[in-house]
Amino acid sequence: MQTHYVLPLVDISKLQSSALSDRLEVAAALDKACKEVGFLYLKGEQFNFEYVQDLIQVTKAYFEQDLALKMQRYIGLSKNHSGYVPIGEEQFSGQSYDLKEAFDVNYDYQGAKSDCPLLGPTLWPDDAQFKRTVSQYYQHLRGISQQIFQCFALALGVNEDFFDAKITDAPSQLRLIHYPYNPEVKDAEGIGAHTDYECFTLLLPTAPGLQVLNKQGEWIDIPLIENTLVMNIGDMMEILSNGKYLATKHRVKKVCEERYSFPLFCACNYDTVIEPIVETDAPRYSAVIGGEHLFNQTAQTFQYLRQRIASGELILKNAVPLSSFGLGEILEETA
Repeated sequence: MQTHYVLPLVDISKLQSSALSDRLEVAAALDKACKEVGFLYLKGEQFNFEYVQDLIQVTKAYFEQDLALKMQRYIGLSKNHSGYVPIGEEQFSGQSYDLKEAFDVNYDYQGAKSDCPLLGPTLWPDDAQFKRTVSQYYQHLRGISQQIFQCFALALGVNEDFFDAKITDAPSQLRLIHYPYNPEVKDAEGIGAHTDYECFTLLLPTAPGLQVLNKQGEWIDIPLIENTLVMNIGDMMEILSNGKYLATKHRVKKVCEERYSFPLFCACNYDTVIEPIVETDAPRYSAVIGGEHLFNQTAQTFQYLRQRIASGELILKNAVPLSSFGLGEILEETA
């Protein structure tokens, strides 16, 4: 019999409180969960799960369209890495590819800055309801992520507003992911093993399939809990915390049902210098430029960007190999 492991559950409702003591209480719980595991469930009065139902409905309708129609907004046609991602576009390791399709929504940047390949207007489908519903969820979760950034600042012992000016135009990406059920496919993964590149991820899955790697090298199933999001630490928060929090490796296994997943990858502004901010220890990580690291990692997994690298059209600066972060902390077994 396979054992299920339950992640820590943190209630972030008190982040809305005007009392610093309440916000510090949440920060202490978040700190403990991130330090011990790196994956956790979040619940809170902030979350509007009616938005979720609307999001699932428009996402299903979008992916039911013909491939040719979806490919009109192929991600390789965009200026800011947004749009439709067909099955086989992403590769995390070797020549294997992920058994999923996706629609990627980046921060719909309308400003003048043009030298950042992840900033720009999103390549939306010609569907006003889709754009309205997806944007509503994006902005809702982005607002909550700002509270979580402030919570991390408290947990890491810096000023509560430390991240405020660093997330004004962040290329935080929302992915609408569809895992079609294909009983003919054997020994394949929905998403291969990886760490996330950003500071943290807020994930809403509609079915089981998520697995986390523990310190013994075992893949552990993560069950769903109604009206919660799953949160995990990414590469940049590992750096910022100077290794206090680790980016835990995870994957999605092939499951016996159709599955949708909605991760929001919460990043800092493109030109933010990501370096350890915990002053009690000597720095264990070199500084990286946030947007540069994010684009470098993305370019190593997407076929259209890998082709540009191979042709010499695109040259990456200061790129590190995929899976350079995260050692896989142990998850404590629960009864």
